[in-house]
This record gives sequence, C-alpha cells and structure tokens, in this order.
Amino acid sequence: MKPSHRSELLAYQHQLARLLEHGEALEADQLALRARADFPQDAEIARLHGLALLQLTRHEDAREALLQADHLAPDSVEVQCNLASLQLSEGDADGAIERLRSALRLHPGHAAILLMLGNALMAAARYVQARESYAMATHGAPQHAGLRLNLAAAELELGNLEQASQHIDEALQLVPKFDSAYALRARVLQAQGRLREAADAWLQAEKLAPEHPHYPFHAGLVLDDAGDLPQAAAAFERALRLDAASGAALGMLVFAKRRLCDWPGLDELCAQLHRAVADGREGITPFAFLAEDASATEQRRCASTFAAGIEQHAAPLRKELSLTHHLPKADALMRVGFVSNGFGERPIGQLTVALLEQLSDNLLDVHLFSTAPNEGDPIRRRLDATTTVHDVAHLSPPALARHIHQAGIEILFDLRSYGGGANSDLFEFRPAPVQVNWLAYPATSGASWTDYLLTDAVALPATLRDAFSEKIVRLPRCALPADNTRTIGEPPSREACGLPAEGVVFASFNGSHKLNPAAFARFMLILQQVPGSVLWLLSGPNGADDRLRAAATALDINPQRLVFLPRLPHAEHLARLTHADLFLDSLPCNAQSTAVDALWAGCPVLTWVGQTLAGRQCASLLFHAHLPELVTEDEESFIAMATHLGNDREALTTLRQHLAQRRTQLPLFDMQAFAADFRRAVQAMGSRYRIGRPPIDLDL
Repeated sequence: MKPSHRSELLAYQHQLARLLEHGEALEADQLALRARADFPQDAEIARLHGLALLQLTRHEDAREALLQADHLAPDSVEVQCNLASLQLSEGDADGAIERLRSALRLHPGHAAILLMLGNALMAAARYVQARESYAMATHGAPQHAGLRLNLAAAELELGNLEQASQHIDEALQLVPKFDSAYALRARVLQAQGRLREAADAWLQAEKLAPEHPHYPFHAGLVLDDAGDLPQAAAAFERALRLDAASGAALGMLVFAKRRLCDWPGLDELCAQLHRAVADGREGITPFAFLAEDASATEQRRCASTFAAGIEQHAAPLRKELSLTHHLPKADALMRVGFVSNGFGERPIGQLTVALLEQLSDNLLDVHLFSTAPNEGDPIRRRLDATTTVHDVAHLSPPALARHIHQAGIEILFDLRSYGGGANSDLFEFRPAPVQVNWLAYPATSGASWTDYLLTDAVALPATLRDAFSEKIVRLPRCALPADNTRTIGEPPSREACGLPAEGVVFASFNGSHKLNPAAFARFMLILQQVPGSVLWLLSGPNGADDRLRAAATALDINPQRLVFLPRLPHAEHLARLTHADLFLDSLPCNAQSTAVDALWAGCPVLTWVGQTLAGRQCASLLFHAHLPELVTEDEESFIAMATHLGNDREALTTLRQHLAQRRTQLPLFDMQAFAADFRRAVQAMGSRYRIGRPPIDLDL
C-alpha cells in the first residue's frame, strides 16, 4: 500500500473511532460507507462500521459488517469480541462462549478475550466458570478496575460476600470515583441485610453519576425496605425525572405516596400508571398495582408484563439449574410445601397456623419453607411442633429452589407471590411440578410458573375467570383460613386507647396504602352523619397520621375524631378490637387478615363488593360468617348502611351477639372442615399430576 493510501486509511480509522466514542453513529455510518468503498479489504474499517450499526440498533447490518471483518481478519481479537458481544445482545450466550473459547485457543491468556468470556459465562449463569475466567484475566490486566468489579459480581452471584467486598475495594483503590463499584457494594450490603449502608452506597453511586436513573431507583427500593418512605419517594421521583418512561419508578412512587397518604398530585400520577400498564411497560410491581382502581383485566396485564420480565431475566439460570421432576410412588403421601417470610406472629402465620395444625394428621406430608429468620414466637413454636419447618432465610433463590426440589415437594404453595418478601424469583425456577398462588396476593400471577390459584366462588365468580392465567381451584368455603384457637384478652379502657368514653367507634385497620382519598371521603361523610362517632385507624408511616388529620379538617371534620392505634403485638391488638363497633372495609383492595381479626373479636365488618378478587375477599368472609346483609353493592349503599348502623346501637348489638354466640359454629372459623376441603384440593391437584394430566379448573 502506498504511503499516501496508508495515511488516508489511518485517517478514516481514527475519525471513525472518534465518532463512535462520541456516540455520533449516523455520521460514523456514512463515513464508514465511503471508507469501505475506498478500502474494501480493510478489516478494521468493516469492524468499526459494524460498531456504528450496532449503536444504530441495525443488528442484521452490523452482523454482516462484522462477519466481513472476520473474513478479512479471522485472527483479530477485537473482531471476535465484537461478534461475541453481538451474540450476547441477541441472547445467544452459548454461541458467544464457543466463539471466545476458539479465540482463546489462538491467543492463550489474552486478557480481553478472558474478560469477554467471563461476561458471556455470567450471561449464561455459569458463575463458577465466569469467576475463573475473570481471575485469569487479572494476570494480564492487573490495573483493570472493571475486571475486578466483574470478579466481584461473580462472587456475589455465588454467595461469597466477603470475597466480593474485597474485589470491590480493589476496584475502588484503582478508580476511587467508580460509580459502578459503589452500586455493586450496595448489592453486597443488601445481601448482608445492612440496608441503611446499602442505601448510602446507592446514593454515593448516584452522586458520582447523577445521569443514571437506576441508581436513585435502587436507592429508593432499599430506603423503602429500611422504612424510610419519605426519602424512598424522593429517590423514586429523581429516577422518574431522569427516565420518564420508567414504569418501575412510577409504580413505586405511586405506592410510596399512597402509604404516606401524600395525596396531592396523585391523580395525575395514577393516570400515568394506568397508561403505563396499558402500554406494557416493564417493572410495575403487581402487588402495588392492587391498590389502584383497576379492573381485573388490567391487573392481569400488569402481572403478565412483570412476570415476562422475570422469566426473561432468569432464563439462563433456569436453564443452568435444569430442575426436573420424577413421579413419586403411587402409594406415597403427597408432599406439600408452603413458602413464606411470615411463619410467625405475622398475618400469614396468624391465618394459617390452625389450618396447618389440622393438616398434620398423616394424610399429607407438610413442609414449610421459612424465608425469614426464626424469632421463636408462639406461632412459630406451634408450627415447629406439628409440621416440618425448613429455615431457609440464608439461601439464595436458586439455592432454595434446589433445596425444595431435593425435598421432593409435589405441590408448592406460594404464600407471598408479588407481596413483601416476594417469591417470584424462586418459583420461576419451577422447584415443584405443581405450583399454587394462595393467600397473600389476591390476583392473578400472570406467570407460566403458577399452575393454580386457590380461592372460592364468592371471591372469584365466573364473570372474572378470563382475568386469570392460572387454573382456578374453588373451595366450597371462604379460602381465607383463621386461627380459631385464639383467646380474646381483656382490653385496656377506651380512654387508655385514646377513644372517647361514649360514641360509636368505626374502625379501619387496613394498611395506609388501601385508604385512598375516595375511601377517606366516604368515612368522613359517615362521621358527619353519626354524631359523636370516631374513626379508629392504624397509625401510618412517616407523618401519614398528620396528613389524614389535615384531610379531615379540609372536609369539615374535627381532626380529633380520628384516633390512631399504634402497631402492637397481635394479642394486644386483638383485645382492643372489642372496643370497635363496626369495621369499615376499603376498596379497591379489601381487608383480609384485619377483617378476619375483627370478626373473630366480635366486631362486624361492612364491605362494598368490588369487581376484582382483591375487592371481593371481604364479601366471601361475610357470606361464610352468615352476615351477607353487611355486603353492599355500591358506594351509596355502603354509606347508608354504615350511617344506619352507627345510629342504631341495638342493631350493632345484635350483630355483635351473632358473632359472639355463633362464632365457633360459623363455617368461616371451622378449621377442621377447612382442612378437609383443603386436603381434597391438594389431592385433586396432586392426583392429576400423578396420572400425567394437565391442570384444569376445579370446583370442589
């Protein structure tokens, strides 16, 4: 090549590299076309053109350019790494691994190839091999901070938190202001349960790279988990400002504001959230969406989109785990498992303990998988005495999936789903052949990994069937169990509870996210029409109580008529319920465990039946408590009934007597019969699996 031609070629290469570095892909594409016409045999020009086309997301054209570069320079490390990167972007991790291993045979120990190979192995969830590849690469590039960080990421996936921390520190010694290192440190701290430190690490990453929306978003998630809702909401707002299309940030911001009872501007945010669900934007948490005034069809769309994102993300690890199931012997007891972070003095434990005790009769082999630490409380001690409890809080989701699989569980109940302490990152690995959504998340999972949803005909009528991806199993009773062994202690005086000596006490002990402006306005209208009455609420987080007092004042209600109950041990809470005259339910998301508690304590519950499973749970409770007259059909009827009962002490007394005198005979609290029906449901689902038949709807 003549010197003038070589000079022109180098100028092309230099200019293309500069354009790509500055993200000017369109101009790079035009320049590369001219350069390739002038130098059709130059591999580097073809390679740089391929990178420009990748930036323009023209993958087919990029592949053609890179393959031409490969033809011209088959030994080029850069070309092989670029082609492997293209394969990774298309989900072909195995192909990228094969390509890079071939390149490594030609260039043994080459740091760039080893780094890229590590990335491909990580994408394939082959974390041990990825760690080895990164470790080998550090010998050829000891000053490469990103390589140290990748090594830390592999150790984190393997659960080796101390080694991960060590490699993060090494990366920060090389590059002290490395935002990605602080982000990875945050993930390690989260895995260690050090939430406040994890939040600080995310915030430090945000400070170093304020243009990246995922840093404040993840900071918000950790702040939320740590109980700092105001700062979490502020972080979600920052993330949304940086990425207005983020469904995840929008959904979490709305949910945080609902829990804070911070209602100004909420209507517009909710409208945006509904549009985001309709558009199929990823990352909107289905559990949080239950608090929105949405149809069952919208709930399914939200859940299906969320589940699809989880499935796509987990596909490599699911393939790597490759859990397969073998039919048990025909005469073997059916082994049924339950997964939750609430097997103790929490709503799930309180609801299920008596049922699980009834199931321990040698007709089923019952196993509980507790994803929260054992606190040694009375409910947990009862469960330890009657079931096989596996303490698995220390296990990662993949390790827990293996554990459940090795335990030979046939039918696995998800008692969290998309709620707090969600199990979706476990059930996606299919640890059991039959998987069931029940109790904590009253809506469809929208997920292929969930076979059945357990419910009843009142809560989920035929008109809602199409809004559920699972097969439906309907019990002949309310599908919410209860602990019918509890005793109601003597409560402190009304005055000690902050209640007036006289007057009707309306109660609503739902979580603050269920108390939306419309429900609160209904409650205030009821107070206006029942002189001397008060509304007893569960105290909310971070100033929510003061916001509700201000909202009451704006609706011409004396804020002193709102009384806030602090969170108490369950026995103390239950005793105080004897002072409540009428429990007012909420829509669009009904009370569940709080309504069960109220009815057991003798407090009647008034509901307004909704158009979703989450909005019909209370109707089922009342139907099976033989109180169908407390199920109203619309807002006007709800307000009228509450006002009537509030002004008719004799009627309230009659309702309380019904509960006090017939409580132990009501179908709602008959756990022996519940256990028999539940066992039939398990056996029906299990029998179909054992004879090789697919799941179907089952009405028992």
